Amino acid sequence: MFSHRPYPPPNTPYVMHQIWHDLLFMHWCVPIEALRPLIPASLQIDTFEGNAWIAVVPFRMSGVRPRYLPSVPKLSAFPELNVRTYVIRDGKPGVWFFSLDAGNALAVKIARAWFHLPYFHAKMHCEANGSGIRYDSRRIHRNAPTATLTANYGPSGDVFEAQIGSLEYFLTARYCLYTADILGQLYCGEIEHAAWPLQPAKATIQQNSMTNWLNIHLPDTAPLLHFVRKIEVVVWPLQRL
Repeated sequence: MFSHRPYPPPNTPYVMHQIWHDLLFMHWCVPIEALRPLIPASLQIDTFEGNAWIAVVPFRMSGVRPRYLPSVPKLSAFPELNVRTYVIRDGKPGVWFFSLDAGNALAVKIARAWFHLPYFHAKMHCEANGSGIRYDSRRIHRNAPTATLTANYGPSGDVFEAQIGSLEYFLTARYCLYTADILGQLYCGEIEHAAWPLQPAKATIQQNSMTNWLNIHLPDTAPLLHFVRKIEVVVWPLQRL
């Protein structure tokens, strides 16, 4: 039943429901040494065949709501854009977020307070452009470093499911996140969704400064691209480690 996951989901009730739309994974290989100072020492940087990866992931969300409650207008649908890498602790692979930009100021405040995640308010626009997506994001969070993404992207092939052991599986089969509060206390948060309906993708990137403030300079090579049209997600509360 859970063959798409590297480990089973929690057996406790989830607390939140979300739907993710028009998501693009943009992945680049980066040196481990560039990531290591930015991640707690208690987390190991996860690699594939010796290579570390960083991703810039634009998408939009809808149906964001607590379990058993309806969606709230002006809070349940907005664009989001994250920058992430991959870590592992006690054999459990997960995601470490360097930033999560969102086009909803209230959602940013709630997520920063409840989930100890580095959310930032951004001015964002996401719209259909033929079979693809036009995406613009400019961070406007007070006292935060600037970060911008402007891109056109969309699918370029048929839907497929990543095979266990493949690079695509390593990059996308991540069902927990790790984060830390301002005191350095580490937390783990779990999610669940079906196997990713991945598609090969194409993208034209006009601007991408999402990693500049981290002093991570993306290589000149084209990123590895994957598109997801839609996936439903449930979220569990953070657990202190």
